[in-house]
Parts: sequence; structure tokens; C-alpha cells
Amino acid sequence: MANPWLAVDERTPPQTRARLLRRAWEGFVEGSEDSSGLRPPIAASWDRCQDAGVAHDGAAVAPMIADEDETAARWEAHPLQAVRPLIAECLAPIMDDSHLVVVADARGMLLWVDGPPGVRRAAEAMNFAPGTLWSESGAGTNAVGTALAADHAVQVFAAEHFHEQVQTWTCSACPVHDPDSGALLGVIDLTSRMSTVHPHALSVAVATARAVEMQLRSAMQEADARLVERLGVRVAGGREPRALVSAHGRVIAANPAWRRAALQVQRRPEDGRLAVVGADVTEVERVQHGGAFLVGPARTGSTRPAAPDRSPPRLDLLGPEPVVVVDGATLTLRRRQAEILALLVSSPDGLSVERLGAGLYGDHAKAGTVRVEVSRLRKLLGPWLTSEPYGLAPGCACDLRTLHDLLDAGAVREAAERHGVGLLPRSEAPGVVRVRDHLHAWVRESVLQSDDLEALWAWVDGSGGEDDLIAWSRFLRRLPTRDPRRPLAVARVSGLRRHLAAPA
Repeated sequence: MANPWLAVDERTPPQTRARLLRRAWEGFVEGSEDSSGLRPPIAASWDRCQDAGVAHDGAAVAPMIADEDETAARWEAHPLQAVRPLIAECLAPIMDDSHLVVVADARGMLLWVDGPPGVRRAAEAMNFAPGTLWSESGAGTNAVGTALAADHAVQVFAAEHFHEQVQTWTCSACPVHDPDSGALLGVIDLTSRMSTVHPHALSVAVATARAVEMQLRSAMQEADARLVERLGVRVAGGREPRALVSAHGRVIAANPAWRRAALQVQRRPEDGRLAVVGADVTEVERVQHGGAFLVGPARTGSTRPAAPDRSPPRLDLLGPEPVVVVDGATLTLRRRQAEILALLVSSPDGLSVERLGAGLYGDHAKAGTVRVEVSRLRKLLGPWLTSEPYGLAPGCACDLRTLHDLLDAGAVREAAERHGVGLLPRSEAPGVVRVRDHLHAWVRESVLQSDDLEALWAWVDGSGGEDDLIAWSRFLRRLPTRDPRRPLAVARVSGLRRHLAAPA
């Protein structure tokens, strides 16, 4: 067969091929034969499974690593959830009463399984259901796990599956990549009984994955266009090189002083910050949380506004008692002052009096009241608080901004530790509530998607996650048996479940 990633074509009698594969598998697991007669991707996968000590029979396939609630939450937040209608539309021509369509995340956890009820029930008998782990380490050679391990579309047929319980099935899967970072998002898979394998299943899975990547890229380009429309003047203006880049360093736009083809922006390994390749010092200014940055080499005579000739203030807004440190003196902020600073830190482009008022008071804001509050705050900060549009001069340090940087850099444990009780927990200002809820959700989802057990502990041990049943349950499942925190986790999970089950 010319294509080593394809198991069955129109010329191959499935039953004949299955018998040959079964003999090869029996010889391999008994140690009497090697895997040299197999397709190279399958042989490589069997070797990986054997080296990792993956079971080939006996115990149930694929461990359950997330309960129904956690799986639903992960699927809701996953980038491929937004394109589920497209996936269903692309696979409609091949879907009949024998195929399942599956989406798994980049770890190999199944997020969505759809298809005929009878086929779903049969698949669930081997733990092929949402919340189970179908990586090679979790389930042996299979299309989901092997596509992730090889980062290539693959079809796995009959006894090519490493675990005996899966050998009556055939699956075809193709990876899907993030158009911004290039990272694996997950896989799209078609699964059916071995006897009903479709000769074009792999090509349909590949075509669907490519259509999904095109739609994700189109959405990214639309977002880029909106960003360039809003910030293009800041990129093009001035003589110094300047570029607008994504959080992953992808160049969105650059001015003529920096030829786009020659521009490379990377994250520095030592601290995860963006830097221009070949530039000794790089200025980075966030223009959209988690989304984009303005970057450029720092130069003498830069047109960037100079910071005031005083030590920059430090703002501590994460916690019940917000403070500002100005010229070495620690001052307690009034609630409204802290709310203004939280909104300004969250809006790097500055806020008009109308937008600031809406964030503070909602629809009942009065421009005069907002200006009075800003005037009072300026007495504390002086020139560090700029005039309308209101903003903070470059150089101001803030724990809220630091938390954003940690999340952007993937430093999840440190972010969970810093989050604490969250942003101004007593504030009811509409804009602050939106920022606080977004921040809470961002930290929580980052923790749940992280493989770091201590990041989970930092979350559930803090005020933000103390009542998070999904996070506590996940933490308990991953704790070693003798970990001293296990009794606490058992008690907390039991207590939260009782609380949720109690009548209102």
C-alpha cells in the first residue's frame, strides 16, 4: 500500500487483512516475532507502547480522567467546540448507522462523541466515551493517540490496535493545529466496527480537519483585521521600528522600518517574555489581554512617551485591601480609587470619561462625578495618571498586570498562587465585576488544563478555588495514595457534593 498511514483501501478485503494482523500481533506480544512486517507508523507505535509498559489485554482500556461535569466544562472552553457545526457538516456524507464522530483534546482525552446510540453503547463497553484518555499511554495504539504521538493523520485497523479489546474496531484520526501558535489543539476521529470500515474514512477525517483549521485561521484573520483597524496608526506612526504581534509572537502588522519578512519575535526561555530576535532590549506593551502586543527595540530618542521623573508606583489590587506604594510610602486606597485603577490597568489604550464612568457606575454615570474621582486619585499618583483618555504612564507596576503576564507565559502555578481572593472582591462596579469574573475563569481554566498537580493545589488551597468541586475532584484523582493532603481532599470533595445535593 503506497500510503503507510492508510490501513484499508478499496482493494483490500478487510477480513483477510484482519487475520494477517492478528497473527502479527500475537507474535509481537508473545515476543516470538518483531513488528517489521507492519506499516511503519503502527510498528513505531507498538514499540512505544511496549517500551512504556502499556497493557495489551486484561484491564479495561483507557482510564477515566474527568467526570461528566469537568468534561463538559473542558469541551465548552475548547477552541474546537466553536466549530462543532462545521465538523458535523463535513462528516455528514460518511455518517450512517455505523460511525462515531469524535473530538479529543491535545492530551488525548475524549471531549465529544456522537453517533448512533447502539454504536455508542458498544464503544462505551471499552471506555470509548467522553472523559477517558485515549493517548497511546492510556489506551495503546489507536488513531486518536497515535495521531497525537506522530502529529500526523492515521488510520488504525483491527489488530493494529495494541489492546486486544479494541481490535474489533477501526478508527481514522487527523490532528488539528492552532493557526496562531501552531500547537496541537486535538484530533478529529471517525470510528466504526472493523466490519463496516469505510475506505474513504481517513481522507474524510483529513478534509474535515483542514476545513476546521481554515475556519480557525479565518476567524483569527478577522480578529487581526479588527486589531489593525484599531491600532494601525500606532504601528505605522513614528520612525522607530514597531510591530503588532500575537501572544505567541506571530507578526500581525509591522511598519516600514521593520520589514515583516525579516522580523522574528520569540518568547525568551528565561522568563517567557516576548523579545525581538537580534535586538538587545525590547519594549513590549500589551494592547489586548492575552491577545496582542506592540513590540519594538528600545532606542534613544524613541517617540514613546517618557515616564515621569519619579520612582514608579506599585499597585496591589488583588486582595481585599488594595494599596498603592508611591515614593516609598504605602497608602491604602479608597474603594472607588482602587476600582478606577483596576479598570485603567485592564485597558492599556486608556479610557474616555464615558467608558470609565460606565465601568464604575453602569448606565447612570455622570461625567462630572468621574472627573472628580480621577482628580482625587491624581493627588496620590501625580503625573503617573495621564489626562483623558485616562491611563497609567509606562513603568507602573501592578500585581494584576503581573498575573496576566504569568498566564500569558504559561506559569500556571505562580498565577494560581497570586490570584488569591481575586480582584477587589468587595467591588460591585460593573466593569470591575467583568474583569474579575474573566480573570477568575482564565486562572481556573488554565489550572484545569495544566498537568501540574501543584498548580491544582495552589488553586483549591486558595480562596478562588476552595469551593470548586471539579478542581477538588481532579486534585483528589491525581494525588498519590500516601500524600498527606489526601484525607483533606476526600473530606472536601464529600462536603461539596453533600452541599450541592442538599435541597435549596
